[in-house]
Formats: sequence, structure tokens, C-alpha cells
Amino acid sequence: MRMKVLVTGGAGFIGSNTAVELIAQGHEVVVVDNFSNSSPEAVRRMEQIAGRPIVFYRADVRDEAALGRIFCEHAIDLVIHFAGYKAVGESVQQPLKYYDNNINSTISLCAAMLRHGVKKLVFSSSATVYGADQPVPLHEGCRVGGCSNPYGYTKFICEQIIGDVARANPGFSVALLRYFNPVGAHESGIIGENPSGIPNNLMPYISQVAVGRREKLSVFGNDYDTQDGTGVRDYIHITDLAKGHTAAMDYLREHAGCFVFNLGTGRGYSVLEVIAAFERASGMKIPYEFAPRREGDLPKCYADTSKSQKELDWCAKLDLDAMCRDAWRFQKMNPNGY
Repeated sequence: MRMKVLVTGGAGFIGSNTAVELIAQGHEVVVVDNFSNSSPEAVRRMEQIAGRPIVFYRADVRDEAALGRIFCEHAIDLVIHFAGYKAVGESVQQPLKYYDNNINSTISLCAAMLRHGVKKLVFSSSATVYGADQPVPLHEGCRVGGCSNPYGYTKFICEQIIGDVARANPGFSVALLRYFNPVGAHESGIIGENPSGIPNNLMPYISQVAVGRREKLSVFGNDYDTQDGTGVRDYIHITDLAKGHTAAMDYLREHAGCFVFNLGTGRGYSVLEVIAAFERASGMKIPYEFAPRREGDLPKCYADTSKSQKELDWCAKLDLDAMCRDAWRFQKMNPNGY
């Protein structure tokens, strides 16, 4: 069934890839973004992939008047809420920036949805909500809170807010999607991860080293209790992640309440394994050096995805080589970003 979907933060890496997947599946999208960590060029490229114009609003989701206009002008069936800052390291350095933006945008959005009778929400959450001392693989029943950084706390608090809204409003249906580490790019190479300034995440930094924009990669920590001493993470291809959102939408058509799902691959790769895979995909040598651990980083973090497989009928299908291949294609086609 075709739905009209409001995508907040829809010009960002995850939002743009999800929006084009929604369009490919026959849905209608309305995108809102303030370009604080994205580019107008992303919208143009989304339209290039879609083959038609996309309804777009430049606005901050904290702006209740702007949200009101969007809901008045469109009969929205469901909202996917991506709008939020996402860099773990930056959140440690600038916690107020993260608490203000991520939490207040969620409050503003939920209030607007209630005012306009929109009762389906898919929320972009994160594996960082899990307590720092949890054993891996992480499943949805693991303890949350006790986060290792302010970014994780913003997602934890937003999950609490959204869950409370769902409990207070019968018929309000929510899927809280706890991402692990989205990487890669659209298979066309037209849209991908385009960070502002110095990348905060591993894959775009490796990509920029490979294309010559950065001299070398700093590997933070080589003394963790892992197979090679470097941090282990569950990396998921952005296309698989986008399809996870459409699976969650389908689930909310049939279920009311607040539901939690992990979106990952179910296995972890070390930093050195990712470097090796990117070298295979690109044919380039990635120079790197070891650096001290970063505050807030965990030794290992990967998902138990059995619940998503069973209830959403979804699983990640693209492997690390595909992630690196598509990330490299985007970087080669866009050596300086958008």
C-alpha cells in the first residue's frame, strides 16, 4: 500500500538513501532538512535517481511553525525521523549541542504529529543506547542507559520520550530502530556519505585517504581485547539499512504500540579488517598509524539480529566487500564530496 512519508533529516546520508528506496518502492516522500550537516546537492541527486522532483522543505525540525505548515499541506501517513547530530566524539566535546538538537527536535516532532493526527513513527536510534558493559552480541532485551557518550544518551532519552507518547496515545505506533554502523553508498555512486569537515566515522575517513584528501588514517586504540587489538564494530550497508526502514513501515501497518529492532549484520569487523577490505575494493594502499583510544569508544559492538529477521522478515544481505566497493565508487565519482 502506497504511503505518504515525511522524512526528517532526509538530505543526510541515511535519510537520502532511505528516501530513494521509499520512492523505488512506490511511496511518496516529503523531505525536510536544515542542511546543518548535509547539502542541497543531495536533494538534487535524489531527484536524479528518482527521475522526478521531490517535495522538499528547508526547515529545522525544532521549528514547530514550520512543521505545522508541512503537516497542513500534506496528508502524512507516517514519519521517519532521522534529523539529529550523530558524531560520538563531537558529542563528548559539545554535549549541549547534542541534547538541544536531538531531544528538542524529537519533542517538537511528536507534538506536531499528535496535533495533526499522525500516529506512525519510525525512529532512527542507535546501538549506543545499550549499556557500555553489556555482553555481545547485543539483543533488544539488553539493558539500555549507562551510555558511553552524550550522543548515546540523546538517543536513549528520545526512545523514552517516544515510548511514553505511544503509551499515552492508544493507536500510536512506533518502531525504534537501533542502528549499528551504516556505511557504503547507493549503488549508482550518486549519493553517499558526505561529511562536513573532517569525517568522524571510519569508512568515510578511509575513503578520503584512498582518494588523496587525507594523508593517513588514525586507528584509535590497538590494545583492545579483540582479535587484532583494534575496535570491532557491526557495519551495515546503507541499502540494507534503508530496506530495514521499509520493513518497519510494513510492520507498523499491522501492529500498534512501541517496538524495538536492531538493524545490523550480526557480526563484527575490526578496524584493520575494514582497512584490508577497502584496500581490496579500491586497489589502493591505506596508510595508517595507531593513536590512543578515544573517550567513549567500546572494544566490541555488534548485533543480535534474530528479532528483526523473525518479526520484520528482514536481514542484511550485503557483505563488507560490497560496503567498501560502493563507498569507493561514490568517493571516486565525488573526490571532493558534493
